[in-house]
Amino acid sequence: MPQRFATPSKFLPMLSAIALACLLTACGGDDDEDPTPTTLSMEKIGSFDGGAVGAAEITAYDAASKRLFVVNGANGTVDVLDLATPSAPKRVGTISVSSMGAAVNSVAVHDGLVALAIEASPKTSPGTVAFYNAADLKLVNSVKVGALPDMLVFTPDGSKVLVANEGEPNSYGLPDSIDPEGSISIITVNRGGTPSVATADFKGFNGQEAALRAQGIRIFGPGASAAQDFEPEYITVSDDGRTAWATLQENNAIATIDVASAKITSVKPLGFKNHNVAGMGMDASDEDGGTNTNSGTPLVKIAPQPVKGMYLPDAIASYSVDGVRYLITANEGDARADWPGFNEETRVRAHCTAGLDPSVFPDAANLILDSNLGRLRVTTSPNGANTGKNAAGQCTELYSFGGRSFSIWNTDITRVYDSGDEFEQRTKALPNVKFNASNDNNDLDGRSASKGPEPEGVVVGKFGNKTYAFIGLERVGGVMVYDVTKPTAASFVTYLNTRDGDKGDLGPEGLTLIPANKSPNNKPLLVVGNEVSGTTAIMQINLSFQ
Repeated sequence: MPQRFATPSKFLPMLSAIALACLLTACGGDDDEDPTPTTLSMEKIGSFDGGAVGAAEITAYDAASKRLFVVNGANGTVDVLDLATPSAPKRVGTISVSSMGAAVNSVAVHDGLVALAIEASPKTSPGTVAFYNAADLKLVNSVKVGALPDMLVFTPDGSKVLVANEGEPNSYGLPDSIDPEGSISIITVNRGGTPSVATADFKGFNGQEAALRAQGIRIFGPGASAAQDFEPEYITVSDDGRTAWATLQENNAIATIDVASAKITSVKPLGFKNHNVAGMGMDASDEDGGTNTNSGTPLVKIAPQPVKGMYLPDAIASYSVDGVRYLITANEGDARADWPGFNEETRVRAHCTAGLDPSVFPDAANLILDSNLGRLRVTTSPNGANTGKNAAGQCTELYSFGGRSFSIWNTDITRVYDSGDEFEQRTKALPNVKFNASNDNNDLDGRSASKGPEPEGVVVGKFGNKTYAFIGLERVGGVMVYDVTKPTAASFVTYLNTRDGDKGDLGPEGLTLIPANKSPNNKPLLVVGNEVSGTTAIMQINLSFQ
């Protein structure tokens, strides 16, 4: 059965359609005059099964046609669902892009215009953004963008589309290696005419690699320049459409973009999470059911650890409080482990063959054992030539992947809040799934030595004068909700997990928030694309007033 955790509340039995329609607007909206809930809860009211692993990834909604567009990674297409009845979504069409590229990576919608990010074949070649009419699915036009467009978003007024061109390499150091430069494409939509494209690139940072590394920005791809190594992952845009921020996931950094001039104005590091303080711990092993051994068993054991967590965020969202902008990151973590010629991911015991430096790590001889830190996945390449080892080859620093949390930052990229180890604490006793299970099994502790719950997606919504963040947990599943109205003191609200062991909704990938005034049933909805199960879940957001 789905597991729900919520602040106890008395729900308003009935609201008029007019009142419901104004309860939620897009993130950052000014709704202080609208009713403000005391809290909220969620319930799953509908689902669509794409029938294959990868059949539901990123989603986007068009209010006029009441159509939901779902990236189907299994087929490289987009499923078009009729969402007029949210409890019973129906597929009414498919968009194929086989004539323009290999697959669709992302989708966005604004006022009846659908934008698709299309990967080329090979992926190192320039990609495409194609525009379609939501109502009849006719192709309007298309433009070329950078290599591997991985995410795209409209500005709030719909005049532009920003595209994160990840520019992943096909390999490192091999005769056929190609490493495209990452970039941000800024498309002026020009409805009724021909779109134009400007490119915000990172060429100006080439030659500054040493200084950037000294600031804490990871530039570590073998032989890669800064422009090649920076791989934009996800973008959020300010309410006025003038400024955007992009996560550079593997680089553990955020880039700021001036939209009008198509310029990258800064790249700033996110720093590291200190897992060795109370409230910031982790379950670091899947064999911690023993004492100082290399043959332990799974056990829930969340505790401070002498490890530095690289935030490495995937999705990013933004919102304003009293005129001040804040950024929210889902600190998933990602390793460059898939490319021929380079693999940064290893385990502590394999990496620290000479042991841990006892002057840094108390009880070093035992800490390196599998029941303690030996199984934890860490990087061999924290930043450039830095290996985290001393002259004797002993490890002096351990850097794990992801923060197992969400964080709030100001626009100077100073962290003002982190959820610490709360995701693991709140998922350790679920009746419907075992602790730190992955999204393709129900094994206890399965992801403890890697990235834990692995927060991937985040969206924000404003209800009256409160702002809530919705964070999807890619591995254990479900969506966490936090009240982020006070950025320095965010608070847990509720959690809904709709998996059942190794069945149900598995692998939340993309989240879409549909405000009540655009919703087909006049109630705010959260749409979750579950990649592993291939299911699209429709969650209704129920607001409580006192």
